[in-house]
Amino acid sequence: MSSAKQVIVIGAGVIGASTAWHLTKAGAQVTVISESGAGGVATPNSFAWINASWGNPETYFRLRIRAMAEWKRLANDLPGLPLAWCGGLCWDLPADKLEAYAAEHSSWGYGIERVGREQAARIEPNLAVLPDFALYVAQEGVAEPVATAKALLADAERRGARIATGTVDRLALVDGKVTGVVVSGDIIAADEVVIASGAGAPAIAATAGIRLPIETPPGLIVHSRPYKKLLNGLVMADRLHMRQTAEGRIIAGSDFGGGDPGEDPQATARELFEATKAMLRGSEGLELDFHTVGYRPTPVDGFPIVSRSEGVSGVYIAVTHSGITLAPAVGLFATREILDGERDALLRPYALSRFAR
Repeated sequence: MSSAKQVIVIGAGVIGASTAWHLTKAGAQVTVISESGAGGVATPNSFAWINASWGNPETYFRLRIRAMAEWKRLANDLPGLPLAWCGGLCWDLPADKLEAYAAEHSSWGYGIERVGREQAARIEPNLAVLPDFALYVAQEGVAEPVATAKALLADAERRGARIATGTVDRLALVDGKVTGVVVSGDIIAADEVVIASGAGAPAIAATAGIRLPIETPPGLIVHSRPYKKLLNGLVMADRLHMRQTAEGRIIAGSDFGGGDPGEDPQATARELFEATKAMLRGSEGLELDFHTVGYRPTPVDGFPIVSRSEGVSGVYIAVTHSGITLAPAVGLFATREILDGERDALLRPYALSRFAR
C-alpha cells in the first residue's frame, strides 16, 4: 500500500472514524473533517446493535456476518473498545414469521436458538412480560457508538491522522476529478475524498454533480438516567427494543432504529419510557433523562452505498443505515479499494452505479 496517498474523510461518525483509522493504519496521510466533531450526527442516536439479523438477501447477510467478525479483529487491534457480545433476545414478529426467519437464517449458519418462557426468564430475569416463543442469538452484541468513534479517531490521530472541525462548502472539482474539499473558502487538496457524512452526504456529493439517493427517516429513542443493572443484553420485544448501556442507561425505541416521533416528540418519549418501565421488574426508580431524534441515512433500497462514483474520479462514498454493524468491514474494504484498487466481492451489490441502471 502506498504511504503517500493523501485522503480526506468527511464525517466523524462510526463509518468515517473506522475508515479514517483503517486508512491511517495502512499508511495513508488522512485528514478527517467534521462539522459536528467526533461522534458525528447519526452515530450518537444509534441503538448500536451489532447483528446479522434480517439480513435478506443472503448476500447482505454474508456482508453483515463478515462485519461481525471484523469487530472482533478490530477489538484485538485496538484494546479497550467499548464492545460487548451480550446476546439478543427477539420476539417482535408473530410466531409463524419468527419461525420462518429462524429457519432461513439458521440455514445460512446464524446461531439462532429457539427459547420458551423459562429460558427467556433465565436470559433476562428482570423482564415483567415474557414471550411464549422467542429467538436468542448469543453472538450478537453492541458497541457504545460515540465512545467507539472517539476511540478510533483518537488512535488514528496518534498514528498521524489530522482531525479538523469545519464545514465542507463543496468538493473541489477539476476536469471531472475531485482534487480536495473547500472549507470556509480554503481548498484542502487530496488524492481522494471519502464522503462518510451520513445524512449530510447527498448535499456534499451534489457539489460535484453526484446524486446520492438517500432518505433520512427520523427515529426517536429514549435514554434513562444511569441505573442498577436490569438487562443482560438486547431485547427486541413487540414494538419495544431496549438495552442497557455500559454506564447503566436503559435506551429504548419502538424499534432499534427508533420510531416516529410524531407531532409531539416529548409526549411520544414519555409514553415510550412508561412502556419501557412497565416491561422491567425493579424499575421503580428508573427516570427518563432525555430523548433523541436521529435522522438515519438510508439509501432508498435499504442497502449500503460503498463505492467510488462513476463519472467523477477521486471520490469514494460510504453511506449506510447499518453503520454500527458494518463499520469495521466498510473501513477495511474501503481502505483496500482506495489504496490498492482491490474491491472486496462482498461489496459487489453495493456500488452507487446500481441506481443508474
